[in-house]
Amino acid sequence: MPIYEYLCKSCETSFELLVRGEMTPTCPSCETVDLKKLISSPSVHSTSRKAMSMKAAKKRDVAQGKDRMNEQRKYELAHND
Repeated sequence: MPIYEYLCKSCETSFELLVRGEMTPTCPSCETVDLKKLISSPSVHSTSRKAMSMKAAKKRDVAQGKDRMNEQRKYELAHND
């Protein structure tokens, strides 16, 4: 039972729909059957892509950690009684 992506030709709503058997898909907004089936791009997972994502996440986490440390230091200096 594949999930297809459609674009309604009358109201231009884009949506996904699980199509079962001989079911005729209809637009969830205007309920017309005048639809265009779109080409779905597959999700690709590879080791190099995962490594790039992890590197970007670590870089982001380091930057956020530095920001938190700077804000904590500012707070401590402002509230040093």
